[in-house]
Amino acid sequence: MAQTGLPASIDETAELLDRQNYVASRPLATVLFLALKMGRPLFLEGEAGVGKTEIAKVLAAALDRPLIRLQCYEGLDVSSALYEWNYAAQMIEIRLREAAGDTSRDAARSDIFSDRFLIRRPILQALEGELGRAPVLLIDELDRTDEAFEAFLLEVLSDNQVTIPEFGTVRAAEPPIVVITTNRTREIHDALKRRCLYHWVDYPQADQELEIVRRKAPRANADLAAELVAFVQRLRGLDLFKAPGVAETIDWANALTELNAVALDPAHVSDTLGVLLKYQDDIARMERGEGRQILNEVKRDLAGAA
Repeated sequence: MAQTGLPASIDETAELLDRQNYVASRPLATVLFLALKMGRPLFLEGEAGVGKTEIAKVLAAALDRPLIRLQCYEGLDVSSALYEWNYAAQMIEIRLREAAGDTSRDAARSDIFSDRFLIRRPILQALEGELGRAPVLLIDELDRTDEAFEAFLLEVLSDNQVTIPEFGTVRAAEPPIVVITTNRTREIHDALKRRCLYHWVDYPQADQELEIVRRKAPRANADLAAELVAFVQRLRGLDLFKAPGVAETIDWANALTELNAVALDPAHVSDTLGVLLKYQDDIARMERGEGRQILNEVKRDLAGAA
């Protein structure tokens, strides 16, 4: 079933993202358009902090669809992702029936496994979405789960339905828009990837990242924005334990703005490294002199380009 309100072209998809202040590359706009057009899940892979999760949020806002987020973690099981029964309420119902003298087991079973005792988790919520306004289902950081959960998810994505033994089969009137993200801490099985359209979300180029900072940290001084983006771009070329993502760049711009900085200087860099870098070894490396060297190179290059 075709979904209404979706962009009709790649250009419309890019404009849709742009209106939500998401700076997207042409390949990303293309794969997103195709995922929407073909009704296929979108599988986004990339380093942490490059904007994968934000794509689902922006898409939901742009299409005026509910966003349902399943945050994955080690040990995630079906009851946490799909449904579970309200056992406490069921036990109270059983006790009340016994107190009232109702001994019909069949009637009791039919009642306690009814809709009012069913706790819907994210995947079931997404399958029961409103016709014509199917939600965006974000399955975030799938690589944190195990292969058993992948196998369950494969069945859901294939049929857009689930069977609850005591309740029956729940089939989506209109399939949800599914966005799956992974930070690639482990490989996801090919069987699941084959059912999705794939895109690697890379760190943005300098001009793209500068535009992101302008939109997400509009109070930042223009010279400061140019210098901090150039600084971050150089950091990503180093062998760090964890290179800063776009989220850290935005945070750094906002932090420096709060300190009334109009340009980068060694003191500002040293004092705010904890906003940009999240591992002590990386921070110590910058404080040993490498940070000052990078700052000098940034200042020199930008002065030469002016």
